[in-house]
Amino acid sequence: MALVLGIESTAHTFGVGIVSDEPRILADARFSYVPEKGGIHPREAADSFVKNAPRVLREAFDQAGVSIDSVDAIAVALGPGMGPCLRVGATIARALAAYYGKPLIPVNHAVAHIEIGRMLTGAADPLAVYISGGNTAIVAKHGSRYRVFGETLDVALGNFMDTLVRELGLAPPYVVGGVHALDRCAEGGKYVELPYVVKGQDTSYSGLLTAALKAFKNGARVEDVCFSAREVAYSSLVEVAERGVAQLGKSEILLVGGVAASRYLVEKFRALAEYRNLRLHVVPPKYAVDNGVMIAWTGLLLFKHGVTVEPERAVVKQRWRLDSVDVYW
Repeated sequence: MALVLGIESTAHTFGVGIVSDEPRILADARFSYVPEKGGIHPREAADSFVKNAPRVLREAFDQAGVSIDSVDAIAVALGPGMGPCLRVGATIARALAAYYGKPLIPVNHAVAHIEIGRMLTGAADPLAVYISGGNTAIVAKHGSRYRVFGETLDVALGNFMDTLVRELGLAPPYVVGGVHALDRCAEGGKYVELPYVVKGQDTSYSGLLTAALKAFKNGARVEDVCFSAREVAYSSLVEVAERGVAQLGKSEILLVGGVAASRYLVEKFRALAEYRNLRLHVVPPKYAVDNGVMIAWTGLLLFKHGVTVEPERAVVKQRWRLDSVDVYW
């Protein structure tokens, strides 16, 4: 039985996971940085990771009931993400691998989101809709790589949602009780006209953000702005996903990434699945957000195919695209 420890530190979460190839999740320890105001401050987040990393590592080993001697390899997310945050995880992973003589595995954060979704839901060959704070992409595996069939042309869906509620004075915190501030605010709202933008198989949210804020400044109720912005943003994503399904002939859709935790978005995709006779898979909310388990699991898959890197060559790649990564399974 192989055991792999995974370290995640791409944005606001420092996570450590330990998994076995049964597959079984042995440990899932996390620390999340929450800014006092505004969005994520990369340097502040990185400083908070440095302070909390030892505790999170100890917690993971305590949960798994093993020591680092029992771990066969160490996986780390090297990108995409925020440079200062990535460097904390990379530094810790390089140090552990070098000191204890463990193989080091480079993991792409985006690929990890898809792989944990596939592992937990049983999705075989889905069209993956990857939606998070920093990423929005329609993805499917072709050959030995995941290929992007559609993506945002500007800001990611999660970034759009966070920025909108922050500018409206509704956040932070952005998520309370598993519900995003945009979804909470939209309750009871009515539709006001906002631009709906789909360009081929790509989406765009910057114009929608500008228009929504302008509507609010011109007197529209905040509930109406939130409802309208949410409906337009979610619906445009569903449209480009449907185009991907039609083009590729897929029979499964897999929702992964932090925004996949929105039940309102899931409802829209459920309607699409029923209309198109598709199987819909949604990663559990606990693993929709960033976590160390997804890094450990993807690291295990890579480790079994001999993918490792020397610690001195394990450099962070802030813009590491998932379609540049070879996947062998």
